Amino acid sequence: MEILVKGRNMSVTEALDRYALEKVERVSKFFDDGNSDCRAEVELIHERNKSIPEPEVAEATLFINGTVLKAREASQDMYASIDRMSDKLERQVKKYRGRQVDRWHGQRGKESAVEPEPFIVAEEGDEIEAKIVRTKQFQMKPMNAEEAVLQMELLDHDFFVFTSADTTDINVVYRRRDGNYGLIEPAR
Repeated sequence: MEILVKGRNMSVTEALDRYALEKVERVSKFFDDGNSDCRAEVELIHERNKSIPEPEVAEATLFINGTVLKAREASQDMYASIDRMSDKLERQVKKYRGRQVDRWHGQRGKESAVEPEPFIVAEEGDEIEAKIVRTKQFQMKPMNAEEAVLQMELLDHDFFVFTSADTTDINVVYRRRDGNYGLIEPAR
């Protein structure tokens, strides 16, 4: 597995680099089958804001055959942040691999009916002040809604945008307040 370690607001020492590599390489044992296209990017961040109680942040992004897993942890000590981040990443990889195995064996999780959620429309005179502060671009491989929910859970997000394998339309899955999931697809 190819692993890139970089620093933000800090220089990465050889000892930190070696430690981060060693910790992230632990997850490669789950992908030693030779068929996996796997790489990782680790970013070690020192937050300069004095009001942040845990300024040492370790963030890892793992790319496995088109799937993206992320783990981010912060603490007072960079080594502790790396430990916690790698533990979290390993749990996510185990969860990802477990669901893959379940799918291969035909043991799908329970499916819930998707209810449309009402839109909240701003009334005339309401001012909405928002600005775009970050733009992300990513590859969208076609997948079904179940795979999109898995990807959303692995990224620990509240929603996930994906291309439907069935219709090739852009769809969105999201986590509802009741713990179930919603699916937004374009009307035909």
